[in-house]
Amino acid sequence: MSEPVQGASDSNEGPEPPVHGRHRRPAAGDPEATQVIGVEDVLAGSVVHEQPPRRHTPSRRDRPSPWNHPRDRIIAAAIAVVTAAAGVLVWAGSESRATVSEIATSPPALPAAPENVPGSLTELWQAPSGATPVPLAEGSTAITASGGEVAGRDPLTGQVRWRYSRDLTLCTVGKAWSRAVAVYRKDGVNNESGCSEVVALDPDSGHRAAQRTGNTQLGTRLVTDGSYVTAFGPTLLTTWRDDLVQTVEYGRVPALVNPDKQPRTNCTYGSVAAASSRIGVIERCPGDPGDRLSVYRAVPKDADQPQVSYSQILPGVTGRMVAMSGEYTAVALADQHQLVCYGNDGDVAATYPLDLPANDLAHDPAGGVPATSSTGSGVYWFTGSRLMALSRDTLAPKWTLNTALGPGVEFDHQFVVPIDGGLAVLNEDNGSAIRTIAVNRHGYTGPVRLTALGPVLLEQRGDTVVALR
Repeated sequence: MSEPVQGASDSNEGPEPPVHGRHRRPAAGDPEATQVIGVEDVLAGSVVHEQPPRRHTPSRRDRPSPWNHPRDRIIAAAIAVVTAAAGVLVWAGSESRATVSEIATSPPALPAAPENVPGSLTELWQAPSGATPVPLAEGSTAITASGGEVAGRDPLTGQVRWRYSRDLTLCTVGKAWSRAVAVYRKDGVNNESGCSEVVALDPDSGHRAAQRTGNTQLGTRLVTDGSYVTAFGPTLLTTWRDDLVQTVEYGRVPALVNPDKQPRTNCTYGSVAAASSRIGVIERCPGDPGDRLSVYRAVPKDADQPQVSYSQILPGVTGRMVAMSGEYTAVALADQHQLVCYGNDGDVAATYPLDLPANDLAHDPAGGVPATSSTGSGVYWFTGSRLMALSRDTLAPKWTLNTALGPGVEFDHQFVVPIDGGLAVLNEDNGSAIRTIAVNRHGYTGPVRLTALGPVLLEQRGDTVVALR
């Protein structure tokens, strides 16, 4: 019996199982032997296929940087320099760069006001404040404004606690919504000269509460009814709510989109007043036989169209707005020597004789805003030479003081009026003098406006605010 030959197949064994991951070696004479091109792997006993050479594609790291050329680096550097320079120029010309805002912490509480006005008052301090028509005080802070700066001061010492300043000139500063409202001079729409920058400041901290750009005209003053503020201009009135969002424009709007929305655009304005979300204005329009009194809503139904309650032609051309209270509007007619009160429907409610020097009503009030003040029971109108007390409910005249230098205020629970040489403490019901207090105004003889803050009385004498206690 012969030995099996090594490498021969055993007839009792089945076909060779496939080997995964490698090729089967073709037998001699197998047709596949002529089709497979390869080399023998003597270690693995298999054939390794040769792959066709691949084309090398350079990777991102293999590619040369486009910034490796000197010219490219110079261009990149130039772009960076121009960008940085542009940023510096924008910052240098921005409002932030031109604004100084120094904030204060909450001030200490003021001492309580005494029950009665003291027998004598001493000057505590004085400061320039040419941008305030009346002295301003709110919370525990006296506010002065001059040049481009608004300052919050300790009312007892005059020390500046906070300041807000711009590289612009102040047009005016008023008070509304328990804030100081500052209006700065800057050109508005179509580069018209005006006072277009408006900012509201918290009185105790100086924090900027709101800001807007508007179309307020030069020479403006502010009038408020407590809820809305209106900026007076000779041909345009602009009203804002407490976030300085504009609620209505009345008159010659610079960027007028719908020309038929304004009732009259060729008129000029003499004076303005406000009360109960209404604004009253004396208009002088071509073709009218006399001045015109128009009263409109502070918030109209359509934002771009004033909602006029009524508009009446007045007899003569010397109408002067005096005051508004509740549903009544009082107008002085110089030629007729009358004070006329109009009701809510525009009809004449009452007429009163007006005995005033001719010079008192020869001109419109400064800034278009009458010199008035109010208490819980009365409205007080300074005519220019005397003080006239009007009923808060009907605006009917109650009494007149011929020696006054301005309207009065409540101070230390009494009614105080500036007079020649000092102050007069008056009975509000009939105007009788309770007593007078001497005040040395160092030669100043012009109009005096008053504001009280706790135990401190502030006097506005021209461009200066003086604190008394």
